[in-house]
This record gives sequence, structure tokens and C-alpha cells, in this order.
Amino acid sequence: MVVTGGAGFIGVNLADRLLGSGEKVLVFDNLSRPGVEDNLHWLRTRHGDFLQHIDGDVRAAAEVEAAVDGSSFVFHLAAQVAVTTSLRQPLEDHGINVIGTLNVLEAIRRCEPRPGLMFASTNKVYGALPDVGMRRTNKRCVPEDDEVREHGIGEQRPLDFVSPYGCSKGAADQYVLDYCRSFGIAATVLRMSCIYGPHQQANSDQGWVAHFLRTALGGNTLTIFGDGRQVRDVLYIDDFVDALLATRRELPRLSGSAFNIGGGPANTLSLLEMIDIAEQLNRQPVDLHFSDPRPGDQLYFAADHRRFTGATGWRPRTLPGEGIGHVWSWLLEMNRKPAEPALRQGERLA
Repeated sequence: MVVTGGAGFIGVNLADRLLGSGEKVLVFDNLSRPGVEDNLHWLRTRHGDFLQHIDGDVRAAAEVEAAVDGSSFVFHLAAQVAVTTSLRQPLEDHGINVIGTLNVLEAIRRCEPRPGLMFASTNKVYGALPDVGMRRTNKRCVPEDDEVREHGIGEQRPLDFVSPYGCSKGAADQYVLDYCRSFGIAATVLRMSCIYGPHQQANSDQGWVAHFLRTALGGNTLTIFGDGRQVRDVLYIDDFVDALLATRRELPRLSGSAFNIGGGPANTLSLLEMIDIAEQLNRQPVDLHFSDPRPGDQLYFAADHRRFTGATGWRPRTLPGEGIGHVWSWLLEMNRKPAEPALRQGERLA
């Protein structure tokens, strides 16, 4: 198995699951993101010689081809993942997300036999969703449309790229689907909502659940873009890894299609609600600073994952309170603080 971006948050959790089940895994990662070297070291201490690492860049076609050659399946997770970074460096964003994905596709096209492919896309391909009417409560935005409120945003939504990041991931998303049609490659696309869990080296650009918790734990100021009522569905990493493995298992049925994947309407949090949870866990207020909304920011997104659930039998299993507690415990361990219960007896997360 090849996992591009395999030392990143999702990649390291996926590689750990694959290695733990006896698979041989090649992690293709240039280790450019802060913290990923720690993730790779953690994998090596757990799995030793079953893990292979190539320090490579998806923009280097020859390096990608060497990694993919002889593989049975490719999980393509390597990406530039932040909207704000794409606004500062749109050419680099394009190179990593578009050219990098084309290099993976071309490498697979040259293989014989060809490995299957799972491409990690994003809900940002749907843009800001300005036509989805909202009403604001004290803590969150709520969709006015009954269907959206009950089931979330489905794949029938038209693509509407906003920001260089949305353009680059959307272009790569469409290239993957077209290579299925034009060249017969077996591949599927997962348009991810907010994935969270241990090993997420979060910052203000990406990984907001872990970023909020890390900021609270460090006693630092947290910047909120907008009024904090924005809502996202959250999906715990173990559940997402289950979904990734389902794409490999069911690839003949899924190939050529894109699926929305996330926690769904039952697992949503607003930014303000997440702040409340962080304050409960840390037992002190979070210092907040409010700033202007970011370009293309969605007021509400919850993935309608019914098509993927119907095709694979997969569904989210971890409730936000449980998953966030796991992340908090991991952060305490990383900060070498004594392992203490996340909540006192009788208390519960908001």
C-alpha cells in the first residue's frame, strides 16, 4: 500500500491501521509540515521494518512513479491543505494539489497491473453555499431548508470553487474522475468534511478542533474568523480510516464516483460550541479575538453521506464528546501533563 502524505495526521492513522493488520506500507512524504517527523517516528517505533518511507515530493514525477510502481493500492492524501496558505501562495498550492495529483494519476496509468486509487478531496469544492438560507440562534447557524437540516449537503450540489485552495482541490477531484472515464483507472473520490483526532498537528489554518484544544491548553489567544456560529460536521479519525478501508474493499462498485464524507448532521458543532467544550476541558476561559470572515467560508456544512453509507455499509460511530476527549487526552500526553480524567464524575461535554 502507498500512502502519499503518509506522515500527516490522516496518513499516520491510516498507515498504523494497515501495518497493524499485517499490510506492508510505503509512506511517501517530504516531511515539510511541522510535527510530521514525530508522526513518522511514532510509526517506526510501533511497526519497524514493515514500514517503508520515501522522502519524496508529489511534484516530482519520477519520485512518484518509483513509489507507485509495484503497489496494489494508493491512498493519495498528500496536499496543501489550508485556504489561507493558498491565498498567499497560489502557485505552490496549484503545484502540490493539481500537478501532484496528475503525477500520481500518470504513475498509476503506466503501471501494469494498475493499483486502485482513493483521492482525498474536500467539501470546499461546493464553495460558500450562499444560496443555503440560514437562521442564527445564540450559538449556531441553522439551515432553513428541512432537507439540508435533516440530511446535510449532498453530491448533487453544483461545484462552485472559491479560493485557490478550492480551485486546486476541485481541479484534482475532477482529474481523478476523468482518468476513470478516459483511461479506465479504478479510483474514487472522498469529499471530506472536518476530520479530527490524535496526531493532528493543528494550526489556525487547518484542523480546527485540535487547534482550539491546543490553544486552550497553551493559554493562548484564539482568533475566530466571523461570529463563531459557523457549523461543521466532525468525524473522528478512526471512523474516517474505516471509510478509507471501505473504499479499497468496495472499489469496483465505487470507482468513477465522488462521495461526501463526514459526521453528518448528527455530529455537528459550531465554533462557539467547540469553545465551550475547550473551556470545560481546560477549566478556564479561552481568550478570544474576533476577526473578519475568511473568503469562501461556509456558514454551515454537514455531509450527506447516505450514498457512501448505502454503497459500503459504513457509518460514523464516534460521538463528538467521546472523540474530543480522546484528542484532549493525547494533547495532555504530548505536553507531558499528568493523565487526568477529561471531566469530573457526573459532568458531560456540551
